[in-house]
Amino acid sequence: MPSIPTVSAATGGAPPPASAAVVEDIYGFLRVLADGTVLRSASGPAFCPATFPDSHPSVQWKEAVYDKAKSLRVRMYKPSSSTAAGGGDAAAGKKMPVLVHFHGGGFCLGSCAWANVHAFCLRLAAGAGAVVLSAGYRLAPEHRLPAAFDDGAGFLRWLRDHAAADAWLADAADFGRVFVTGDSAGGTIAHHLAVRAGELDLDVGEPVTVRGYVLLMPFFGGERRTRSEAECPAEVVLNLDLFDRFWRLSLPAGATRDHPAANPFGPESPDLAEAGEFRRPVLVVAGGLDMMRDRAVEYAERLAAMGKPVELAEFAGEPHGFYTLDPGSEATGELIGLVSRFVHRCAAAAASEAD
Repeated sequence: MPSIPTVSAATGGAPPPASAAVVEDIYGFLRVLADGTVLRSASGPAFCPATFPDSHPSVQWKEAVYDKAKSLRVRMYKPSSSTAAGGGDAAAGKKMPVLVHFHGGGFCLGSCAWANVHAFCLRLAAGAGAVVLSAGYRLAPEHRLPAAFDDGAGFLRWLRDHAAADAWLADAADFGRVFVTGDSAGGTIAHHLAVRAGELDLDVGEPVTVRGYVLLMPFFGGERRTRSEAECPAEVVLNLDLFDRFWRLSLPAGATRDHPAANPFGPESPDLAEAGEFRRPVLVVAGGLDMMRDRAVEYAERLAAMGKPVELAEFAGEPHGFYTLDPGSEATGELIGLVSRFVHRCAAAAASEAD
């Protein structure tokens, strides 16, 4: 495959010229031509139906640009004080913990404005009793990794510098209780932000303190196939070939799936046993029907063996990203309850340590 120019995106649903060879095609939603041109469909994917709720009776939301130069946006959600669930902070008139959330999509697709991501964040804010900040990031192949990780770090710096300036946000958010969460590729971003915590100077201090990380079915890779990858049926939408294409399009040119961006335990990846960045608790969620299941479980088990504060929760009968495929499902409600308990438990432990 030829090298892809850094900026070469063309947006629209029109088919490519007949003379242009398509060298990568992700269900027609993202196509890369032989000359490096990137075509993205203007229409939303089938798994983001307009029937997904775009509002919630107990949640207010708004959108802002956090990086004008890169056209990066954040959607901000806050439960109302009269009906918020979770730990009851809002109902008691107290400020709420903050969940900084990054969407999935194999680093190549997705948006904080997609209907499924929006619907999930609405329910997450209400069910967890937390302010949710759903931050966008640059996508590959126009912007290969580590661009997404850099944007995640950039958002946390933006939050540190602008948290108090937005009265709508500062009125509800407790920036001393921030948790970084992510779905699939967003979970991988959360991992890398944990690794970078020291250089970001956000692990401790004011006005933003990160208290923990939530990795929802993180999108990790490796040259060695796991059992759940090898046994994944080729006919399912989220199959091994698709995930391999995501890695080809998102990793630095010529890199293998053992690159540190993909494999947290690759030969050139940082030694997590020696890294002090994992002082904060980590919640890892795996799905029993997820092709990524074995990698998520191994990640949690290896962190635990290193003495890191990690919890693993497995939803045995659920596929990859079930909470965005069906944000209104019972299983999604159980997941949000799990996240809520983790967040409030970590926050309570931090408060006890401070006393």
